[in-house]
Amino acid sequence: MTNIQALTLDLKQDGWSTSKGFIKRPIAVPTLTEATHVLVKVKYAGVCGSDRGIWNRVAFSEVFANSLDKQHKTLRILGHEFVGEVTAAGEQVEKLYGIKVGDTVSGDSHVTCGNCYQCKLGEAEVCQDQAILGISTDGIFAEQVNLPAKNLWPIDLTKLRPEIAAICDPFGNAVHSLSKVDVRGKQVVIYGCGQIGMFAILLARQFGASQVIGVDTNQHNLDIAKQLGAHQTVLIQPKGDSQACAEVLKLTAGRGADITMEMAGFNSSVNNCIATTRFGGEVILFGIKDGDFTINKFSGMIMKGLTLHCVIGRQIFKTWQTIDSVLSDKSNGVQDKIWNIILNGGKDTVIKFSEYTPELMEQRMRDYPKLIFDVQN
Repeated sequence: MTNIQALTLDLKQDGWSTSKGFIKRPIAVPTLTEATHVLVKVKYAGVCGSDRGIWNRVAFSEVFANSLDKQHKTLRILGHEFVGEVTAAGEQVEKLYGIKVGDTVSGDSHVTCGNCYQCKLGEAEVCQDQAILGISTDGIFAEQVNLPAKNLWPIDLTKLRPEIAAICDPFGNAVHSLSKVDVRGKQVVIYGCGQIGMFAILLARQFGASQVIGVDTNQHNLDIAKQLGAHQTVLIQPKGDSQACAEVLKLTAGRGADITMEMAGFNSSVNNCIATTRFGGEVILFGIKDGDFTINKFSGMIMKGLTLHCVIGRQIFKTWQTIDSVLSDKSNGVQDKIWNIILNGGKDTVIKFSEYTPELMEQRMRDYPKLIFDVQN
C-alpha cells in the first residue's frame, strides 16, 4: 500500500475563501524517520469546534496560511482529536516516554517546543513556538499518522470507551477552563452550548456549582444542556439580545453570575458575559473567532472589578490527569452522559471514515454538536 486516505485542505488547489469543508485525498503512507516519534493507526477521530471553524473558513486563517508558507507546502492534513494503536516507535520512544508498539494512545494536540521561557516555567499550553495538529502542522484525519511520542497519553480501554478516549483533548479544554476558578457553591453561566460548552456544563455540576445556566442560539443544544444537568437555559439571538441578558440577570438574583464562561467565540457573546457577571466576578474566555472585537462600556468592566481568564488548550499533562480521573470514575456518570446524550449513543454521530462526504458532514453538523469518525477498516 503506497497511499492512504486523509481529510485535507490545499490552499493552492482549493483556496481558503473559495472553498468549504474538508477534501478527501490520497496521501503517502507516513514513514518513521525520527527516534522520538511513533506511527499510530487511528481508530476514532473527533471533530472539534475548531474543525468546524476551518470547515466554514472563519477561524485560524492566518495561522493556517503562515504555517504552510513557512513549511514550503500548500496541503494540510486536518484534525487533532484521536485514539489509536501504536504500530511503530522510534528507538528512543520507550526509554523516554514508556510507550511501545501495541499501546492504545490518545494525545494532546499542542506540539510544544520545550525550550521557550513558558515551557521551562511549566506553562507549555502557552508555548511561544508551538504547533497545533491539523492547524499549523499535519493532523490526524487519516488512516495512519506520524506523531511525536511526547504528546501521547496512554489509554486504558477497560475504563474508557474508545469513542470517548478519542475526545479527551476537547474534554480537557473544559477541564482546563474550570480549573481557573472555584465553582463550588457558585452560580455559573455558560455562553455557547456547543461541544466544549456541554462538557463545561457536565463538569460545573460535577465540581459543585450551585446553579448552572446554559445560553445558546440553538434550542436543540439547550435541550441537550438540560439533560446534562443545566438548572436553567436561555435562548438568545445570534447577534446579542438584551432581553436574554435580562433573563440571565433575573436568574442570578439580579446581581449577575459569579462566573461566566464564553465558549462560542463571538464578539456579542463576550459582551454578554461581561454584562451578566456580578461585581467582583470572573469571566472565562475560551471561544476563538478571527477578527477584532469591541468591548461595550469598557470602563464599566473595570469598575465592576472583573477578573478575565483567557484559556487555551490544556495544561500538559496536568489537565490530562484530571481528565483520566473524571472519565475513569464510572460512578459519576460523566462518561455515560457524554456517550448517551452528547453523542446520542453513537447513532448518526459516529461516521465511518470510508463513507465520508461533505454533504453527509454538513447534515450531521447541523443535527449534532459532536461528531466522531470511525477510521477503522
